[in-house]
Amino acid sequence: MTNNPIPGRVSRIKRFFKWLLVATVGFLVISICSVIFYRFVPVPYTPLMFWKSAASIFSKEFIGIEKKWVPIEQIAKSVQHSVIRAEDGKFYVHNGFDFEAIEKAMKYNKTHKKKKGASTISQQTAKNVFLWPSRSWLRKGMEVYFTVLIENLWSKKRILEVYLNVIELGPGVYGVEAASQKYFRKKAKSLTSAQAALMAAVLPNPIRFKISRPSAYILRRQRKIMGRGKILTASAKPEIKVLDTVQEAQEFFDIKFDSEEDEEVKDHKGEKGAEPTDSTPAND
Repeated sequence: MTNNPIPGRVSRIKRFFKWLLVATVGFLVISICSVIFYRFVPVPYTPLMFWKSAASIFSKEFIGIEKKWVPIEQIAKSVQHSVIRAEDGKFYVHNGFDFEAIEKAMKYNKTHKKKKGASTISQQTAKNVFLWPSRSWLRKGMEVYFTVLIENLWSKKRILEVYLNVIELGPGVYGVEAASQKYFRKKAKSLTSAQAALMAAVLPNPIRFKISRPSAYILRRQRKIMGRGKILTASAKPEIKVLDTVQEAQEFFDIKFDSEEDEEVKDHKGEKGAEPTDSTPAND
């Protein structure tokens, strides 16, 4: 008499789905609790900080972690406005994703060697605080999940506060307070508009672009960021909001998707222009 393998196979399938259900529920509980926890508690460190510091052990120079958390009230308004103008012009009016920026990024990347992303401040915050450095589809899907969570469980003020305290601004330098003290020898609440704009100008790649040694391209970005454009807010009157959305969004896209390749051509032609005043960092 031969044994029937079907009951055993069914049992294994049931155990697998039971395990999958437990793991899914466990992940949902842990992730939601983590987001709620960091709604009130300062984020001490992020996976990116540990990852880069650990990776540097095998390089020529070890990179530590310079970080100092400060409440958003101790960060100059000029810094908050500069970062929004440079990274996420619709921060206060979107629900975590800027689909127009995503579309423009796709078009931009088809015609340029140096690619640009369209992640919002909310997406970058979700990625930096809760996820590991990776370009996989799994990590991107998790980024969407955590972005939805923080947009629904945190206020916009909290999202911006966390972002400004964990964003990378140089090798081993995280948060605007640490960067301000390192590069300008002052607290973040005392930064001038020019210094704030310079800090925001390097955000596309804070390792390649240096606050302490800004290139002509970064100085041009700084001048664009220092423009007199407004920050879009959800509280604007409907008839005004529509006009502002078109105008301010265009200014944001001009900054977000400026082409370094085009600017390099201008440099060769000698079209550099003057550096804004009060922007020179202290010696590093």
